[in-house]
Amino acid sequence: RGAYDTPGLAYGVSVANGLAYVADHASGLQIIDVSNPANPTLRGTYDTPGWAYGVSVVGGLAYVVDMFSGLQIIDVSNPANPILRGAYDTPSLAYGVSVVGSLAYVADAGTGLLIIDISNPANPTLRGAYDTPGYARGVRVVGSLVYLADGWSGLQIIDVSNPANPTGRGAYQTPG
Repeated sequence: RGAYDTPGLAYGVSVANGLAYVADHASGLQIIDVSNPANPTLRGTYDTPGWAYGVSVVGGLAYVVDMFSGLQIIDVSNPANPILRGAYDTPSLAYGVSVVGSLAYVADAGTGLLIIDISNPANPTLRGAYDTPGYARGVRVVGSLVYLADGWSGLQIIDVSNPANPTGRGAYQTPG
């Protein structure tokens, strides 16, 4: 139906209220109005410090994982003028993010899973961590379980019912 060629390499997307928020590698966050799919238009941008790989948008805030700078929390309530609200520099390379309630679950390459309390966006704090055997890339949360794409270690399933003490529940070794 339509397309929008972003200036960078589009790695992640989240859609909310007719806007597509694109994690666009070296070009940071691109905010694109997709209310008319045949004619998407740029509404705003925010250049993150490194390379943006993933994004999750909840309630006027975009949670962008930036490979070299960790979690960037960006106020997108005015898409034409996004503003940094807070950041949490992760120890490894941030690739994926999933936000549920007041917690951001970050896939942080060599570190594994990080659980970051975002209840105060200006001061995010580490709530818990789980060191995975591989190279964490993608993360999804369903109920009290995290499903983590862990590179050469396949799928890791982690119980986060106690965010301060996540525990492994299972794994599946994918063929690739």
